Amino acid sequence: MQLQITNLNKQYSNGVHALHNVNLTITNGMFGLLGPNGAGKSSLMRTLATLQDADSGTATLNEIDILNNKDAVRKVLGYLPQEFGVYPRTSAVDLLNHMALLKGFINTGERSNMVSHLLQKVNLYNDRKKAVSSFSGGMRQRFGIAQCLIGNPQLVIVDEPTAGLDPGERNRFYNILSEVGENTIVILSTHIVQDVRELCENMAVMNKGKVLYSGSTNNALDIIKGKVWSKQIDKKELEEYNKTYQVMSNKLVGGKTLIHTYSNEDLGNGFTRAEENLEDLFFAKINELI
Repeated sequence: MQLQITNLNKQYSNGVHALHNVNLTITNGMFGLLGPNGAGKSSLMRTLATLQDADSGTATLNEIDILNNKDAVRKVLGYLPQEFGVYPRTSAVDLLNHMALLKGFINTGERSNMVSHLLQKVNLYNDRKKAVSSFSGGMRQRFGIAQCLIGNPQLVIVDEPTAGLDPGERNRFYNILSEVGENTIVILSTHIVQDVRELCENMAVMNKGKVLYSGSTNNALDIIKGKVWSKQIDKKELEEYNKTYQVMSNKLVGGKTLIHTYSNEDLGNGFTRAEENLEDLFFAKINELI
């Protein structure tokens, strides 16, 4: 299974160039699409999910032309958007059954067996008669994965899926996604760096509609290996350090500001070499330091 995206462009009527010559090759497994809000991630996901047209370029899933054969794509696609709406007072089993019917599963027995299997897979079978609108955030996201998996899709897209989930629900959600990714292309679009590091062997970093990095997570760390330096400073000093050094990020640790900077050489002045992480690469790329 291979998803090939070549020179994909999308510009909205307000002038925003959401996708700028995007090129990606994605195969089976979990693929992380990382970027800040407004990076173009959702625009790319909506294009691949056949919800909007591109201005130019191509996207193919094996032999399927995604941009020009949308019906064929929808038959092999599972999509969980940022906002997953549900009908009020409709039970999980009835709603999933309805979605399966819309997707072409007209045999009642086959559809019923599939719905039961999917609800068990996402650990919602015991809650199947409850209204989905009454579910917690994590339960609703697990239901969203169940509807994604109707018909054993070849491509699953999940867009910013863990916002508002507690750690336990987040882990349960990602365990399910990891299982799905063993035999399917799963694209995980997020701005949470840790999610990509924990789940994905391959990834891309996007910002302002452009792909800034595409490759394995391990190779991404090699790019900045030995070039990340850290120091604790007073918050009032941050502006001066931003002017003097290539500061990638800052956060409060023990009441003081910890900064990470990018440099090929030892900076001295109290800086120590830090163990690089994916967050460092992310900030270095979007701040155009490398």
